[in-house]
Order: sequence, then C-alpha cells, then structure tokens
Amino acid sequence: MRVVVQGGGRRGRRAGLAGVLWGAAELAVTVGVVVLLLVVHQVWWTNRQALASAREEVRELERQWILPPSPSPLDSGPGPGPGPDSGSGSGSSVVPVPSSSRSASPSGAPAREAAYGVLRIPRLGVVVPVAEGVDKRAVLDKGYAGHYPGTAQPGARGNFALAGHRNTHGEPFRYINRLRAGDELIVDVRGQRYTYVVGKTLGETAERDTGVIAPVPRSTVRPDYGYGEPGAYITLTTCTPEYTSKYRLVVWGTLRR
Repeated sequence: MRVVVQGGGRRGRRAGLAGVLWGAAELAVTVGVVVLLLVVHQVWWTNRQALASAREEVRELERQWILPPSPSPLDSGPGPGPGPDSGSGSGSSVVPVPSSSRSASPSGAPAREAAYGVLRIPRLGVVVPVAEGVDKRAVLDKGYAGHYPGTAQPGARGNFALAGHRNTHGEPFRYINRLRAGDELIVDVRGQRYTYVVGKTLGETAERDTGVIAPVPRSTVRPDYGYGEPGAYITLTTCTPEYTSKYRLVVWGTLRR
C-alpha cells in the first residue's frame, strides 16, 4: 500500500526560502557590524591617535626650544650650515599651489614633512604642530597643520598658508568656521612668536581656488573675497561641508605689527 504525502514539496520550498532569508539577514548584520567598526576606527580611533601624537610633538618642540640648538656632527666649520630645502606634497583635502606662487625656499627653511612650529588658536583651544608640506599621510593624517610649499614662512611678507583636516585624524581645523574678525592666530617657531589677527573668512569655494593661498590672497572663484594689497598674511584652509571634501573653507588673517 502506498501512502501519498501531500504538500511536502511546498513546505520544503518554504523552508529553503526561510534559510536563504536567514542567511541574507546574517550577512547584512555582519556587514553592518564591519562598517560600524570601520566608522568607529576612522572617526574616533584615528582622532585619538592623531591627537596624542600631535600633543607629544608639541611638547617635544617646546622642550627643544628651551635648549640651545645642538651642533650637527657634519658641520665642517664654526658657522651654521645651509638649511634643508623644503619639499612639496599633495593631498585631496588641500588647495593646489599655483605655479605663480611657488618661490625658492629661503636658507634655513624647514625640512619636508618635519614639524617645526606650533599654531595656537586661543578661541578654539587648538594647539597643533605645523609641518612642512601638505601630504595627507605624511603630515595631515598625523593631526598636523601642513604648510603649503612655496608660500611664505611665519612672520614674513607674503602668505603663510596652512591646510588641516576638519574631520578625523585629530581634526585640528574642525571649528575654524567659528573664528571671527579680531580672533588671534599665534604661530611659535624656535625663539619667535608671530601673532596674526583674523580679518576675513570665505565660507565656501572650489577645491582648485588657488587664489586663496596666493601671496596676496584673493579668491579666483569669488573675487569679492580676499585682499588687494601686499602684506604679511596667514591662511587656514580645510574641507567643507563636514565629512566631505567637495569645497574649501578659508580663514585669513594679517600679522599684528
């Protein structure tokens, strides 16, 4: 006698579909956890690492500035040797340096990608090392402010132009949009302090607006923003809006005499 079982195939198909859906749900949860961990690493952990490294670099610079400079074992005479040449870098979060603003580095210019100064922004409580170059991995991702090669050095006539992250990797320039006219930007280099005063801001401009870091800074995209006379300027640049790199936010200041 044969027993006919009805509906078994349908139940089997249901069970198979349920298994596929369960597997897809598990995969989605796993992917979500991995993405969350990546976000936590990028937004939180990189900030902790970069902030700790940048603070230690500031402390080390300040310790060095207390001591007299050590003579190099390569010095062949009593006088100081020539300073290292400054180098160039590139990064997706910076404004390209126009060829017209590039100039030969003066003798004694800082070495490429080496921290040589400290930027202090009292209004924001920011204290960040300044390094030569704007390469992301070598400079900006360390939580440093990067000096655009070819722009002026602190205190000099021209435009001392800096780039910094707005989000992740220490995000030293996250709140520079809060700066107002009259706020101080203080730059310390061995034995010298230069105080700049914020004068103008440009809330948004194109990534390739090279005019903002020219010797006399003026936006080539929005010509109503900037300056028209030679002087001693400072420029801070970072990405905007937050967590994007579509546009650039710019803050300008002039040296207090």
